[in-house]
Amino acid sequence: MSKLTDLPKRILIGRALRSDKLGETLLPKRIALPVFASDPLSSVAYAPGEVLLVLSIAGVSAYHFSPWIAVAVVVLMFTVVASYRQNVRAYPSGGGDFEVATTNLGPKSGLTVASALLVDYVLTVAVSISSGVENLGSAIPFVIEHKTLCAIGAIVLLTLMNLRGVKESGKLFAIPTYLFVAGVFLMILWGAFRGVVLGDTMHAPTADLEIKPEHEGLAGLALVFLLLRAFSSGCAALTGVEAISNGVPAFRKPKSRNAATTLAMMGLLAVTMFCGIIGLALATDVKMAENPAADLIRDGVPVGADFTQDPVIAQVAEAVFGHGSLLFVILAAATALVLFLAANTAYNGFPLLGSILAQDRYLPRQLHTRGDRLAFSNGIVLLAGAAILLVWVYGADSTKLIQLYIVGVFVSFTLSQTGMVRHWNRLLTDERDQANRRHMMRSRAINAFGAFFCGVVLVIVLATKFTHGAWVALLGMVIFYGTMTAIRKHYDRVAAEIAADETPADESVRPSRVHAIVLVSKLHRPTLRALAYAQLIRADRLEALSISVDPDETKALREDWERRAINVPLKILDSPYREVTRPVIEYVKGLRRESPRDVVSVYIPEYVVGHWYEHLLHNQSALRLKGRLLFTPGVMVTSVPYQLQSSEAAKRRARKRAEWNAPGSVRRGPVERRHKEPNRKR
Repeated sequence: MSKLTDLPKRILIGRALRSDKLGETLLPKRIALPVFASDPLSSVAYAPGEVLLVLSIAGVSAYHFSPWIAVAVVVLMFTVVASYRQNVRAYPSGGGDFEVATTNLGPKSGLTVASALLVDYVLTVAVSISSGVENLGSAIPFVIEHKTLCAIGAIVLLTLMNLRGVKESGKLFAIPTYLFVAGVFLMILWGAFRGVVLGDTMHAPTADLEIKPEHEGLAGLALVFLLLRAFSSGCAALTGVEAISNGVPAFRKPKSRNAATTLAMMGLLAVTMFCGIIGLALATDVKMAENPAADLIRDGVPVGADFTQDPVIAQVAEAVFGHGSLLFVILAAATALVLFLAANTAYNGFPLLGSILAQDRYLPRQLHTRGDRLAFSNGIVLLAGAAILLVWVYGADSTKLIQLYIVGVFVSFTLSQTGMVRHWNRLLTDERDQANRRHMMRSRAINAFGAFFCGVVLVIVLATKFTHGAWVALLGMVIFYGTMTAIRKHYDRVAAEIAADETPADESVRPSRVHAIVLVSKLHRPTLRALAYAQLIRADRLEALSISVDPDETKALREDWERRAINVPLKILDSPYREVTRPVIEYVKGLRRESPRDVVSVYIPEYVVGHWYEHLLHNQSALRLKGRLLFTPGVMVTSVPYQLQSSEAAKRRARKRAEWNAPGSVRRGPVERRHKEPNRKR
C-alpha cells in the first residue's frame, strides 16, 4: 500500500527533503516579493474595475470621483505598509497579526484575528482564481463555458505546485509576476507618452457606449454612501499585505529587515499600478456596468447578453497597445496567469498561520508538522479544499465572491495595529534611553494612525457590503472562532486528564492480576502464535475465547483443541444472533465487574498482507473489536501479527532462506558434491 501511494506522490511533489535542508528553502527578497506580494500586486487587475462598477450606478458622471477614491486608497496603502513595517521588526517569529493581538490584547482578540485571516485567505484563493478564469475566458470560450470546473482545476494545480515546496513554487511564480509588473508599467509609461507628448487620442473598446444609471442624480447621503462603497471595493488592493508579516520566518537573514524592505517595495509598486490604471481608464473613456447587457447602451439600444465586458486592464491595454498587438497579448496572458498565481499569497500565509495556531492548540496538531518537501502540506490541502468548496458554491463568479472579500483583512488590520499601540506603551514604561524612546514614540504614532484609519475603513466596509455578502464572511469567522475554541478546550481537557500526579494515582498502582484472553476463530498458525505469545507474558490467568456462530465449526474447533492437547482452557460463548463483537465485549465487561482491580489483556491474531485489496478481505472483525475494546476501561488490546506470503516481511524471510548456505559451504562446495568426489577418484 505504501509503494502504491508513494510513487504518484514522488512524481507529483518530488522527492522528500531532510529536515536539515530547511535553510535551503528560505527566500531572498527577489523571490519573496512574488511569493508573498503577488496578491496585492495582482489586485490592480480587478480593483480599479470594481471602483468603476460601483460608480456606474450613478452614471458616467460619477467617474470623476475615481481619482479621489484612488488617492484615499493610496493613503490607506501607505499607512498600512508603514504600520506593518513596525510589526515585522517587533515580531519576527511569523505570528503576524495573531501573535501581536494575542500578546497585547489577549487570547480572544488573537483568536478573532486568526479567524478573520483564515477566512480571508480562503477568499483570496477563490477570488483570484475566479477572476483569472474570467480573464482567460474572454480569449478562450471553453474556459468561460466551464468556469467552475476550470477554476477547481487551477486550484488543484496550484496546490500541487505549493506542495513541492515554497522555494520551488517561488521560482515558478517569479517570472509571470515580474512580467505582469513590467507590462503594466510599460503600459502606463507608453500611455502617458502617447497622451502627453504625442497628443494621441486613445479610445477603449467601450468608449463609444453610454451607461444607463440605476440612480441618476444622486446627491447628499446617497452619494456619500455610493462613494464609500466604491472606496471599500477599491480597498481590495490591500489584501495580502499581512501575509508578509506572517511569513517572516521564510525570509533569509536578516529576516525582519528583508521583510520590511519587501513590504515597502510591494506598497510602492501596487499603488503606482493602481493609480496608473485608474488614470488611463479615465483617459481612454472606459465604461463598466454591474449589469452590462442592460445598462450599457449603443446607439440607444442595450448591448444585449452576447456582449462580453472585458476587465478594465484589458480595455486600457487594447487602447494603449492596440488590439491584437504583441504587447497586448503578452500583457493579457501575464494578467490571467498572475491572477492564478496571486492565490499563492494565501498558500504561504494560511499554512504558516495554521501551524502557529496548531502549536498553540487551537487547530489539529497535524497542521503544525511539515511534509516531505518541508512545506506545511496539511495546511495547504485544507486551504485548497475550503477554496474549492467556495468556488463550487458561488459558481466561480468573482463579482459575487468579491462582496465577501476584505472584511477579514480589516478586522485583522485594526486589531493588530491596536495591539502594536499597546506594545509600544508597555515598552515605553521601562525604556529610559531618549533615542530609543523617540523611536518607539514615532512607531506608536504610526500604529495609532493605522489603527484609527483601518477601524474607520472596517466600519465603511461592513456598512456598505454587509447586505451584498459580507455577512457570509462574518459567519465564517464565527464558525472558525467557535471551532478553534472547542479544539483548544479539548486539548486542554486531555492535557489535564493525562497529566502525571505528584502522588501515586490509580494508573501507577500495579493491578492485582492480569486476566489474558486469546480470541480464537479457528485453530491455525496465527492462533497458535497468539497463544504462544500470551503464554510467554505469564499472565495470572490465561484462556482462549471463541464465539459460536456455526455449531459444526465450533464442534470441529473443540475436537481439534482436545486432539492437540493445548494446555490453555478454551471457553466458547454462544451467539444466537451470529454476532461476534458484542459477546466478546459483554464477557470482558463482566470480568471487569467481578474484579475491578484486575486488568484484562486481549490478544487478537491478525493477518499482515502485502496488497491493498487484501486489506478489504481480512482483519475486519479484528478492527471492529479493537475499536470497541479501546473504549472499555481496564482493558489492554494486543495485536499479534502473522505475515502472509504476500507481505513484505514474508518475502524477505523467503529470500533469506533461498540465499542461505551452510557454514563453510561456499568454501568447500555443496554437501552432496563433497560426498561424490571421493568415489569418483577411486
